[in-house]
Amino acid sequence: MTFLSRLREATAPDRRALFAVPQIVDGLSGRISRETYLAYLAQAYHHVRHTVSLLELARSRMDPARGAIRTALERYIEEERGHEEWILNDIAAAGGDAEQVRASAPNAATSAMLEFAYHAVGQGDPVGLFGMIFVLEDTSAAIASRGAAQVAAALGLGPECFSYLASHGDLDQQHMQFFANLVDGIDDPVAQQAIVEVARNIYRLFADLFRSIPHDRGIEHAI
Repeated sequence: MTFLSRLREATAPDRRALFAVPQIVDGLSGRISRETYLAYLAQAYHHVRHTVSLLELARSRMDPARGAIRTALERYIEEERGHEEWILNDIAAAGGDAEQVRASAPNAATSAMLEFAYHAVGQGDPVGLFGMIFVLEDTSAAIASRGAAQVAAALGLGPECFSYLASHGDLDQQHMQFFANLVDGIDDPVAQQAIVEVARNIYRLFADLFRSIPHDRGIEHAI
């Protein structure tokens, strides 16, 4: 069994718990309001704007002997730059206040996920960041394009409101193949365990982030 297969197996219960969160279930069916979508984008902005900083931190702490991993981090850094601006553009296009979001603070659940990530990368084995990458890209590849299409249809919003989600559906599927090739080359059991532990915690914290997004199921199910 490859390490990626073991990673998927070890985190399967956490993944199922994430995908059972009402905000995700209803988002995939297009049963959310514009306000809920905007609230999701606001929290996405707050965690996505830290992506490059986390990648750079991991690279700075990575053992030079892990050359392939350092190279992979450099690729991720270049590909992830500026994605938070895509989210702000989507917020403005959907009728939200992008500058208010830029100036705002993340909610407690988003802050908790970021604090865990910075501690794991800054104090633990920096290769653990690939656990977070796994969760975010796996989730994005699974729901981004489908969720965007359903919400757009339900709310009557144009494609200019979904540039972040739509682009990440296809992009993260490509990333997952790159990720698979990379992590399957990691054979150090300690490094593998660091990735698994970070992934399990990020699944839990990401689920909390989604649960924190205001969403009235009773109202939205009546649409």
